[in-house]
Amino acid sequence: MANYVIIAILAAAVVAGIVHTIRHFRGRGGCCGSGDYKVRRKRLKKVRFRKIFVVEGMHCAQCAARVEEAINDIEGVACRADYKNGKITVAYAEEVEDARIRARIERIGYRMPGGEDARPAQKG
Repeated sequence: MANYVIIAILAAAVVAGIVHTIRHFRGRGGCCGSGDYKVRRKRLKKVRFRKIFVVEGMHCAQCAARVEEAINDIEGVACRADYKNGKITVAYAEEVEDARIRARIERIGYRMPGGEDARPAQKG
């Protein structure tokens, strides 16, 4: 009888783990903090240009919020993160070295492999 109880408890734990993992990778889990957290958006008065960077390790909206907050703390830039595609778009009002962006990303636990795709700011 005790064996059945132990097996039932283990089975319930495995099912709960699988459900949590599926929710996590669909972006519905709170892997990096509270699921209700809203990122502080930053707007620049004048955007000179934009760059798109690849960021590895963002799995959910909370991951994207952490990345956006880290980059938005840099004077002269504003960031929007897309965890589903693993990319961030950084708008620049002034020159900021890519190494500074990379350092912020890596300091909070994500990875930014080499290469970016620079695009001019859109008019309008």
